[in-house]
Amino acid sequence: MTSRTYVCVLWLLLGCSATAVAQEPARTFQTFIQKQYSELRKDDRPAASLEEWKQQKVTLRENLLKAWGGFPETSCELEPRILGGFQRDGYRVEKLVFQTRPGVWMTANAYVPDQPGRHSAILHVHGHWAGAKQDPVVQTRCIGCVKLGFFVLCVDAFGAGERGIEKLLGEYHGEMTAATLLPVGLPLSGLQVYENMRAVDYLRTRPEVDPDLIGITGASGGGNQSMYAGAFDERIRCVVPTCSVGTYEAYLSTACCMCEVVPGALRFTEEGNVLGLAADRGLMVTSATKDAFQFSVAEAKKSFERVETIAKFFKTATVKHTIIDSGHDYNQPMREAMYGWMTKQLKQEGDGSPISDPIIKPETPESLRCFPGDSRPDDFVTIPRFAAIEASRLANKRVIPTTRTAFEKLQPEKRRALIEVLGGQPKPSPIHLNVEPGTDQASQRLTFDSEPELRLFAHRDLPEKPGRLAIVVDLESGAEAAFTNELAKSLRDGGWAIVTPELRTTGRFAHPGDKIGNAPDHNTAEWSLWIGRPLLGQWVYDIRRTLDAIADRDGSLPHDVLIIGRGSSGVVAVCAAALDERITRVKTIESLSSFATDHAYRGLRLGLMAPGLLRDVGDIADIAALVAPRPVTINGGMTGDGNPLDLATLNKTFASTKRAFELLDAGSLLVVE
Repeated sequence: MTSRTYVCVLWLLLGCSATAVAQEPARTFQTFIQKQYSELRKDDRPAASLEEWKQQKVTLRENLLKAWGGFPETSCELEPRILGGFQRDGYRVEKLVFQTRPGVWMTANAYVPDQPGRHSAILHVHGHWAGAKQDPVVQTRCIGCVKLGFFVLCVDAFGAGERGIEKLLGEYHGEMTAATLLPVGLPLSGLQVYENMRAVDYLRTRPEVDPDLIGITGASGGGNQSMYAGAFDERIRCVVPTCSVGTYEAYLSTACCMCEVVPGALRFTEEGNVLGLAADRGLMVTSATKDAFQFSVAEAKKSFERVETIAKFFKTATVKHTIIDSGHDYNQPMREAMYGWMTKQLKQEGDGSPISDPIIKPETPESLRCFPGDSRPDDFVTIPRFAAIEASRLANKRVIPTTRTAFEKLQPEKRRALIEVLGGQPKPSPIHLNVEPGTDQASQRLTFDSEPELRLFAHRDLPEKPGRLAIVVDLESGAEAAFTNELAKSLRDGGWAIVTPELRTTGRFAHPGDKIGNAPDHNTAEWSLWIGRPLLGQWVYDIRRTLDAIADRDGSLPHDVLIIGRGSSGVVAVCAAALDERITRVKTIESLSSFATDHAYRGLRLGLMAPGLLRDVGDIADIAALVAPRPVTINGGMTGDGNPLDLATLNKTFASTKRAFELLDAGSLLVVE
């Protein structure tokens, strides 16, 4: 490892250290997630024949495509433009851009051998090096390959390098930046696969490239991209993921970048099967002996065993697991192993043994930039801008009922869609309720199982209080603080009895070290995405179980049940009210008003982001409409990046909610203030 600190290594170490110091209450959720994994994958077994593998392959590809939100049916024109370049001994370097989706431009460098004729080509994807395609570590393998006679295309991943929100290099594309893509149903992992497929499209247009002899390689996050693109795009004939292969199970005990998350993947596969999609096309997995747990040799071997099983079905398949005594890197031994393998698979030369590095002198990063300094166009499409454009497109497609009958028909359909987007709601299990006196004579503490072996609790005022119950959701402060804060006091003054549930992963159940960057619940939210149950859906279910616990204790619920949440908690409150009609009214305070944003999310939880919510259900205003005709109060609102909305904008944002209430002759029951 050089003195350069890899962004991904820092984040992985954060995740690993958090696991090591976890205390018992916080460890509960991780244990729950791992049990969910065991249940989801309990029937895993390798295919017993080529025919069975072919059937599994079709289903696996369909499920991956669905998890990624699908790819465009028709690809846009590439419209490549060479923006500059320079000559070096034996090759030239081009600075170029091409279009992957309408208006979305990929920045790239082509390393072109001077030798005439068509060449085998290698697509290099960078991983979490701060300089992206410009980084010396990434450059080095590109220069090595071109000096060995390969045409090389090195690209900046969406959100990284020259494609960050800002124009300078070094920006990280994960956590709450990548999170903007989830509500529109296009996770970053899928966008990267499609963009790398477009890079293959571009390579096949180059007269210097043999279109049938293309390989791909990358390390860390770039290794994940190599695996997924190499698995999915069968035009890629050699696949070399480096310092990236492990198991999905291993991700459930540490952190990973959002670009590596395939939402719901554990509902249909493990990593070995995905890797196996490339088992018939020259696959070499490179692992490091001193890598993080999720990329460790031991975890990689588990997936590679599945690859070897699949490879036996193909007479010409060649697969290899190379192990280097090293830390997380793409260093000289890894490069040399890759050179030899690519040479054998793409040039049909040699036996695949390592080939020594040629003389390599990296360029200054600035010299490789397509847009040096701050020259990138101001309207360049970044991740949040793309998410906002897609959100607008989805909003324009949304059907707006114009009659009461149409709306009443739509409501149950949208509720079912909301349940599906939230990962489904498990069947109620025994609640195992325990009731203890509170810290004073006027309260109780309820302890109960939300799901088997996932024990939660709630503070509540004694049931002798008036028949009006306010559920105060507080993801940030926790149940105890919420029970005594000013909001609870004002509600009591208004005649409400209070209950404050401690939802999973929050308060004393918060996972130590969960906060990474701007995401306070980074790791637990990611683990939930892997199993196909966004935290938002789990929190909504915890609200339901809180009501079950009260009804179990008292024999029934009060006639008037209000749910109220501030900030991130407001989104949970609205979703809970939309799905549970025992809740008679809902109020949000300074909460997120719309998932659509052209800036990275700030001041929110990653757990709120449910893949496809905007696509399949609608925005927060549409979810609030599902509560109608029960009263809804929107007290202030915030943009995705944490700025308050004025009243006029807030009213405009919730115009669709107002129309729904008016269709039900309940216009006065929606209050926007």
